[in-house]
Amino acid sequence: MVGELEFERPIKELKNKIKELKSFTEKSDVDLSDEIAKLETRLLKLEDDIYSRLSPWNRVQIARHPERPTTLDYISLLFQDFFECHGDRLYGDDAAIVGGIATFHGLPVTIIGEQRGRDTKENIRRNFGMPHPEGYRKALRLMKQAEKFNRPVISFIDTKGAYPGKAAEERGQSEAIARNLFEMAGLKTPIICVVIGEGASGGALAIGVGNHIHMLENSWYSVISPEGAASILWKDAGLAQKAAESMKITAPDVKELDIIDQIIPEVRGGAHHDIKQQAEAIDKVLMQSIRELYKLSAAELVSQRYEKYKKMGAFHSANPILSETPVKA
Repeated sequence: MVGELEFERPIKELKNKIKELKSFTEKSDVDLSDEIAKLETRLLKLEDDIYSRLSPWNRVQIARHPERPTTLDYISLLFQDFFECHGDRLYGDDAAIVGGIATFHGLPVTIIGEQRGRDTKENIRRNFGMPHPEGYRKALRLMKQAEKFNRPVISFIDTKGAYPGKAAEERGQSEAIARNLFEMAGLKTPIICVVIGEGASGGALAIGVGNHIHMLENSWYSVISPEGAASILWKDAGLAQKAAESMKITAPDVKELDIIDQIIPEVRGGAHHDIKQQAEAIDKVLMQSIRELYKLSAAELVSQRYEKYKKMGAFHSANPILSETPVKA
């Protein structure tokens, strides 16, 4: 059963009431069909009211739902013949990033994605989806291979951030992230990125420099988590909800800032309510992106990517004297 979040409690209570009435009807001769029908109508209205007015913090909670689909969930539904590759050829393998080769509607592609666990044991093995430098180097190895064989790169972003531990820093965490940013900027093959959950800081950017960047409706994408921002601004991580309200981290906000190309609609209540339906929505967007990007030459792909990121952070001054001159943030 899909677990409910705190703001979904009224929905859960009404569902339980309907379930009780149906159970009572089955065990007795009392006809409660009219009452049940009224409650079901009320449930639909309640769900519409709640899910149509989600706050930024509500969306953060949905993105963190323990049953939210992961990279491997989508790989099994979107691609065929997936062959996972391991290791960075320098230090070791990092289970926080999965990558390999597959086919997408018959087209060979390279897939890279951040992967968290479903339970405590798997989360420990995958370091809670926080990659080490060898994970990013593995990703880069696969991207360079994709460039050599002219395969599109499809990346799935879902991380709280790159692992900030001592061992990761000793093995060159910051250099690995910077190297990926540099190499992805000039990669001569299409790169399509999809934020499927949390997209935090350099941990997300290290596999997120793409020609097209898409984002699930209830994901978030930011330079820092709400808790981290609250700790810096107010010295209190407990004010994360307040931070989320002002950080512009949700899909609609990020789309308005031209950081992403398209918002992928989610199943009502979140992708975890119907993974297959959600995968179908992603499938359509990936197909559209591949068709558009395959029309571009290698040089045009690099140029398009450069122009895309060059525009980010540009704005026009509100001062009428300066309004004709674009200003860089």
